[in-house]
Amino acid sequence: MDPQVITGSHGSTVKFWDLRNGKALATLTHHKKSVRALAQHPTYFTSASADDIKKFTLPRGEFLHNMLTQQKTIINAMTVNQEGVLATGGDNGSLSFWDSKSGHCFQQSRTIVQPGSLDSEAGIHALSYDITGSRLVTCEADKSIKMWKEDENATPETHPVNFKAPIDIRRF
Repeated sequence: MDPQVITGSHGSTVKFWDLRNGKALATLTHHKKSVRALAQHPTYFTSASADDIKKFTLPRGEFLHNMLTQQKTIINAMTVNQEGVLATGGDNGSLSFWDSKSGHCFQQSRTIVQPGSLDSEAGIHALSYDITGSRLVTCEADKSIKMWKEDENATPETHPVNFKAPIDIRRF
């Protein structure tokens, strides 16, 4: 049976739930720290904790691989579009974009707090792609909502992605 809801917890687990029967179908224990964000795609989902991002199959929850992260922030929110571009927002205002197939972070940015706010209010608490999957909306600690769009003038020459996937990205 397919899970109806997937949840993450401060107990470092991800659970699949059957809401009709009110029971957990499965519990995944791959994280070492609390799971603070989940993003679901039609064939997989990703989960983020303070130390890593992991990708799992749907509907079974089989571990696929870790994202290639060297993050210096706690991820509060994540979302993925139909093309597999995963966006994550951190408690320090960091915004990262990932190729969910390879696990490579291909772009990073940092939000700017609104005038009159403290730098400590740069955290991103929630984010979501719009229906087109090309614009990203962020909800931030400084009480602002921002919309981000793709750079229409970007080319492989202006924004090179020099990335070669490692042989084995499944390692913990």
